Amino acid sequence: MSDLHSKFLEFYPVLKEELLNDPAFEYDDASRQWVERMMDYNVPGGKLNRGLSVLDSYKLLKEGKELTDDELFLSSALGWCIEWLQAFFLVLDDIMDNSVTRRGNPCWFRLPKVGIIAVNDGVILRNHVHRIIKKHFREKPYYVELVDLFNEVEFQTASGQLIDLITTHEGEKDLSKYSLTIHRRIVQYKTAYYSFYLSVACALLMSGENLDNHVDVQNILVEMGVYFQVQDDYLDCFGAPEVTGKIGSDIEDFKCSWLVVKALERCNEEQKNLLYENYGKADAACVAKVKELYKTLDIQGAFEEYERESYEKLTKSIEAHPSKAVQAVLKSFLAKIYKRQK
Repeated sequence: MSDLHSKFLEFYPVLKEELLNDPAFEYDDASRQWVERMMDYNVPGGKLNRGLSVLDSYKLLKEGKELTDDELFLSSALGWCIEWLQAFFLVLDDIMDNSVTRRGNPCWFRLPKVGIIAVNDGVILRNHVHRIIKKHFREKPYYVELVDLFNEVEFQTASGQLIDLITTHEGEKDLSKYSLTIHRRIVQYKTAYYSFYLSVACALLMSGENLDNHVDVQNILVEMGVYFQVQDDYLDCFGAPEVTGKIGSDIEDFKCSWLVVKALERCNEEQKNLLYENYGKADAACVAKVKELYKTLDIQGAFEEYERESYEKLTKSIEAHPSKAVQAVLKSFLAKIYKRQK
């Protein structure tokens, strides 16, 4: 995997250079420097798991055969398209959430001279995805399906973001709006499709597969994405910051977290009032009361039970798939996230 990782990184400057010399637009020095700095700041700085998963999945679908240079480049290019798509989402997401930092640095829109120009930068990043796809995949038999896949997933993610925003940010803070159904809808659309399904779908298309024949694969990966987000919610509250690398703030931020939804299911009237009074307040004493209530309601135990059941259900679904190569792809995804600590 480390070899694939270094290969993957090699292709970023290649794609960046192509975009900066795109014949559809004549850059002057100022605009070229701006876009280059903007790409470097927002695209390659994360863990790159989504992009690398395209290579990883494609290699597993090839069942051990060595990838040709062309296959290596094309699967990496699609992986980078997902990283570009992620950058587009995050640049705009940070503005909507009024966030301060991202990946340990100030959010792009917070930099001097950037500000609201970041909205247009986000649009440019989104367009870069389709410039890369057009340049390298236009002659491929699966080109139309590839464009359709990215459009579909982008729409699903933006719609998930909408549910999240109008549920958690609009009007007065109201915990009665939160339920497992709402939590699942937000996670499924905002995270699961682009973070789990998209990478494997790209690899399947490159392998000559028809995505209509793999609805079961999509369903399994969406379930995995929901499980991943529930883990994230759990680690935000109970994870060790020195391991996770971040200090959780879901309670202060009034997030529609799996933990608060589970707590609402389990609590009596008095405990519900305590939640209503303290959840969503940036006050250490209020946060401590919510965490204490989580312990009283054994939310940790509820999570452990959910994790065990999810793992068993996912494993059973994966092993029911007729293709051993597809099973290997799905099992590699599950192995990466099961009982993770960060």
